[in-house]
Amino acid sequence: MRHHHKGRSFGRPHDQRTALMRSLMRSLIIHERISTTEAKAKELRPIIEKLVSHARVDSVANRRLVAARLGNDDEATAKLFAAIAPRYVERPGGYTRIIKRSATATDGRKQAYIAFVA
Repeated sequence: MRHHHKGRSFGRPHDQRTALMRSLMRSLIIHERISTTEAKAKELRPIIEKLVSHARVDSVANRRLVAARLGNDDEATAKLFAAIAPRYVERPGGYTRIIKRSATATDGRKQAYIAFVA
């Protein structure tokens, strides 16, 4: 029974899963649109939306919180606070969208784009 086991494990240990999500978060912030599997995009969405919600209010505490979640990546943190979060000050939520695409991988897994809403 999977009581209190939230989210997908992707067949990886906890530390590798954390590193995977951090890498996806950084890539999405820097490139603003990435292609990944549908399952990874669905797991990434709530994490990145919480970061954008924190970044909407520029304070030292929020900068430290976001930097810790991104693994102290200064470039991604600066871009999130300077370029991405100001776009969504008036928006109450829903900062990203997942666009499904055809399975192009050789193993047939479902592919998707995850991008920030314009």
